[in-house]
Amino acid sequence: MNDAANNEAALVRAPGARNGSPIVELRGVSKQFGALVVLEKVSLRLQRGQTAVIIGESGTGKSVLLKHMVGLLRPDAGEVYVDGERVDDLGARDWVRVRRRFGVLFQGGALFDSMTAVDNVAFPILEHRTLPKPEVREIAMAKLRMVGLEAFADRKPAQLSGGQRKRVALARAIALDPEVILYDEPTTGLDPVRSDVINELVLKLQRELQVTNVVVTHDMTSAYKIADRIIMLQQGAFIADGTPDEIRASGDDRVRQFVEGRASEEDLQSLQVERRR
Repeated sequence: MNDAANNEAALVRAPGARNGSPIVELRGVSKQFGALVVLEKVSLRLQRGQTAVIIGESGTGKSVLLKHMVGLLRPDAGEVYVDGERVDDLGARDWVRVRRRFGVLFQGGALFDSMTAVDNVAFPILEHRTLPKPEVREIAMAKLRMVGLEAFADRKPAQLSGGQRKRVALARAIALDPEVILYDEPTTGLDPVRSDVINELVLKLQRELQVTNVVVTHDMTSAYKIADRIIMLQQGAFIADGTPDEIRASGDDRVRQFVEGRASEEDLQSLQVERRR
């Protein structure tokens, strides 16, 4: 495994990645908010058709990384490319074109409470395509069918469970047939069974739609199941990059502590807790 202790990511491709340019690439990207350095000269290449999972402690910049990929944040330094095109310096109008290539599943789902499930899924189609409303509904229903919720099309979010709301949000994320889907903590707040439903959907969409997935998560069970590649971010830099098996076998204690869910010695000392032997 390639454990990178410096500020540059190890540019490792997952098994089976096809040759050629990456679909998304970050080159030396830095970002800080006031005195807080969130990303420091990070570089990353994401290959088409792969699922890359980004792990790391809360507040390490994982969601900030995703926002740079879709232009919601611009780097203080460095460059961002989508399919070989530099995008970090694009104007707002050009970003609309680029963002259509992405679908985003937000952590909370971000559904419109006043709309039914099918209307939530139809919303981006109505915004970006000129189609008759019956055709829009037909497309939206097809997306709900893909996530197993066609029967719930006319229910509003308040009438759905947490897992069902996540699945509606995922149907909306694929409404415009994106090439890349970004998932921000997709299993947060779900029980293990509902979390595994989301995992299965991530795998299904990758297989059936040939999309590239980028998943931010703390859920190692999920990460091991869906990932072709796992990348760990800590203190603004990538410290590990490899296959699930390589991450499991990492000799870096920082990685092992996170994936095993162990409190650090420093944390234990601050709590005056004696480690069980």
